[in-house]
Amino acid sequence: MSTATATRLSGAITAGTVSGRLWLYSNYHCNLACAYCLTESAPRVPRRELARPQMEQLAEQAWQLGFTGLGVTGGEPFLRAELPELLHELANWLPVVVLTNGTLFTRRLLDRMAPLADQPVAVQISLDRPDPDDNDRLRAPDNFRKVVQAIPRLVERGHEVRIATTLLDEDAAELARLCDLHRSLGVSDEHHLVRPVVRRGRASTGGMGVPAVDTDLSPELTVTVDGAFWSPFGPTVTAGVLDVDLLVTRRTDPLSYAVDRLLDLADGRPPGDDGVLNIR
Repeated sequence: MSTATATRLSGAITAGTVSGRLWLYSNYHCNLACAYCLTESAPRVPRRELARPQMEQLAEQAWQLGFTGLGVTGGEPFLRAELPELLHELANWLPVVVLTNGTLFTRRLLDRMAPLADQPVAVQISLDRPDPDDNDRLRAPDNFRKVVQAIPRLVERGHEVRIATTLLDEDAAELARLCDLHRSLGVSDEHHLVRPVVRRGRASTGGMGVPAVDTDLSPELTVTVDGAFWSPFGPTVTAGVLDVDLLVTRRTDPLSYAVDRLLDLADGRPPGDDGVLNIR
C-alpha cells in the first residue's frame, strides 16, 4: 500500500474534492435493454466481466488506501451466478451498494442473499415511474411488476433497499405519486435517489437527456476491465464503442496508481460535492 497515496486520498475525501466510494463495473451484459442505458447493455452484448479475484483484490486495496465504500454496477450484476457470495466477500472490506434492475430476485436468489442482510450491503433498484406502462416503455415489458414485487420481499428479509429514479423530465405530481409508492413498499424518502437521464451511451444515440462532462460529475474512481474512469458515468458505450473521454488510466494494478492519477486530475476543484449528476 502507498502511504503517500492513502494520505492524499484521505485529505481529498475529507475536503470533499473526491468521493470516498470506489465503483466496480462487474459486467456489461444485462437481461434488459433500457432506452437510456449508459453502457448499451443488453442480453447479447459482450459480458466484459471483472474477474472475481480482481474485484476482491480491489476491495482490499480500497480499504487499505482509505476508501469508505464500494459500488458495484453493470450491466446487471445479478446475472453473475456468484454475485451474492462475491458481495459478501467485498462487504468484509467496506460497505457496498449494488445497483440492479430488480427483475431477477427469485426465491432461490433471495435465499442465497440471506447472509447479506447482516452485512453492510445496500441493494439499489431502478424504478422510474409510478405507472406500469410509462415505466416499462423505457425499460422493458413487465419490469414494473417484477420490481414492485421484489422490493418488499427484500425489505421483509432485512436488506437495505434503495430506489433510484432516472427522469427524462420532472413532473412534480408524478414524482409525488412515485414517492407514495416507494413508501408503501417499505423504502423511506432517505433511500430514494432521483437523477436525470445523462446523454451518454444509448441515451446519446436516441438524443435523450442532459449532456455531462467531467465538470458536471463528482470524481468517483470507477474501475472496469478497460481501466479506471473519472466517474460511473465515464465507461459508457456509444454505438458499440467504449467512450474514453473520461478515462483516467488503463492501469488499475496497483489501485494506488489509478488513485494518484484521479487526484492529480481533481486537484484544484473547489471543496464540496457540487456535482449534480453523480450516481450514489
